[in-house]
Amino acid sequence: MSAPTSPLLELRDISVIRGGQTALDHLNLTIRTGENVAILGPNGCGKSTLVKLIDRELYPKARQGVMRILGRERWDVSELRSTLGIVTNDLQTAIPPATLVTDAVIAGFNGKLALYYDEANDRALTVALEALKAADAAHLANRDFGALSSGEARRVLVARALAHRPATLLLDEPTTSLDIVSAHGLLKTLKSLAAAGTGVILVTHHLDEILPFIDRVVMLKEGRILHDGPREEVVTAENLTELFGMPIALHGHGPYSAKVENREVALR
Repeated sequence: MSAPTSPLLELRDISVIRGGQTALDHLNLTIRTGENVAILGPNGCGKSTLVKLIDRELYPKARQGVMRILGRERWDVSELRSTLGIVTNDLQTAIPPATLVTDAVIAGFNGKLALYYDEANDRALTVALEALKAADAAHLANRDFGALSSGEARRVLVARALAHRPATLLLDEPTTSLDIVSAHGLLKTLKSLAAAGTGVILVTHHLDEILPFIDRVVMLKEGRILHDGPREEVVTAENLTELFGMPIALHGHGPYSAKVENREVALR
């Protein structure tokens, strides 16, 4: 299959209203297929709104702007979710605890939560096992989803997203609630997937998640893009101070840590 010629994501003058407040404000953003991008910003800056907009849980303000995914403005939700590999924390709580891990991944192959009897065929099982292996979760295949640790469950969600071999993974705060070992392991897996050619869009406020494989960083503040460009140029103490609204001294070249008011932190 030839590579897509249209950008993965195009937003032109997009605004989103949530709870009577402007969550995204005349946003303009283009992301190419296969690009490794971090969307970085503090809580409340519009990151989760952006993910829900892409996943069609939310819609932009009527009669304003243009939003295209792979060149298309209209998508069936199930088709979209089987084209983009989307991993969110909401999804982790939506999968029934008694679901077998392989069934959870097969359902993801079809962009669904539930598995129907005619979908559990040999081909689907083979695809699920391959995806679990790619997510370093093959050893979890015969477990119930509800019996997994947070780190294990997150890997299964990555496998679900990989089942249909998407060009890009979109991950919303992927290490939230994970311990330091599980978070490190998950980020290592994402690095391997990126090296193998899968694009990664990482939506986060965790500065230490921005590893060297991330080529581009988009800083989001109050629903608008504050800075956008190559990681080395955008992730600076000056830009972080402007983004988070307090003096920040930066350390490292990816992953990063920072000093905020004389305390060593990772901006978690």
